[in-house]
Amino acid sequence: MVTKKADLPTKLCVACHRPFAWRKKWARCWEEVRFCSERCRNRRASFRKLEMARSRVSHTS
Repeated sequence: MVTKKADLPTKLCVACHRPFAWRKKWARCWEEVRFCSERCRNRRASFRKLEMARSRVSHTS
C-alpha cells in the first residue's frame, strides 16, 4: 500500500516553526519528535544557552 505524502501526519518544528511530515524512522517515537532536523535541534540548544546568558546579565544589572 502506497501512502501519499499529503496523507501523512504533520507537526510544527519548535525551533523554526515550519511544518514537517512523519518519517518512517520516527514510527516508534513520533509523539516525542519536536524538531524537523538535527540543525534545528542544535540551533534550539544554542538559542537556550544564549537566552540563559541574557537573563543572567539582565538580573545582575
